[in-house]
Amino acid sequence: MEVIGAEDPFIGLSLLTQHVFDLIILDLTLPGMDGLEVISKIREVTNIPIIISSARDDITDKIIGLERGADDYMPKPYDPRELVTRIKTILRRTHTISEPAKTQAPIFVVDNNSKMIMFKDEMLELTAAEFDILSMLIKHKNGSVSREQLLYESEHIDDESSVKNIDVIISRIRQKIAKIDSEKSYIKPIRGVGYMLTDRQ
Repeated sequence: MEVIGAEDPFIGLSLLTQHVFDLIILDLTLPGMDGLEVISKIREVTNIPIIISSARDDITDKIIGLERGADDYMPKPYDPRELVTRIKTILRRTHTISEPAKTQAPIFVVDNNSKMIMFKDEMLELTAAEFDILSMLIKHKNGSVSREQLLYESEHIDDESSVKNIDVIISRIRQKIAKIDSEKSYIKPIRGVGYMLTDRQ
C-alpha cells in the first residue's frame, strides 16, 4: 500500500484535487477543522471510501460520522492488522481492487513538443491557453483539478485573470471536443472545486 499523509485537513482536501486515491483514513481531532466536518467536505466532491480512526469514543461521533458518509469507524487503540483487513474488505466491496484491465489506447494524446492534443485520432485546434488547461486535465485524468490550479499553472493565462475565465476556456474546449464526439461529456464540473477529465469510454 502506498500512503500519503496530511496533518492539516485543508492540505488533505487539496490533495484530493491532485491525486486519485482508493481510500481515506481520517482522524477526527484535527487542527482548524473537526474531522466530522471534513467528511462532509469530502462527500461534496467524491464517494471515496472513508475509515474513521479516532481516539474519541463518543457514540455520537460514530453515529454522525457514519451518517455523513464514512464507511467504517475504528476507535483507537487497535491492532494495525485489523485496519489492513478492514481496508481490504472495503476495497473489495467498492470494487476498487480489481483484475488488471486490458490496455486500451488513450483517447487523449498530448504532444508537448508540438503543443498538440489528439482526441480519438483527430487533432484538436486549440489556443495556447486551451492547450495548457486541457493538458493539465489530461495529466490528472479521472481526478479533480481546482480552478485555481488551472489558472496559476497555465503559462498562457494572465496571472491577474479571474478564475471565471477558466470556465470560459473550459466551455470552448468542450465545444471543440463535441465536434468530434458529442455523445459524451468528457470534462465534468466538480462542485466547489473545479473540473475532472475522464477518458473512460
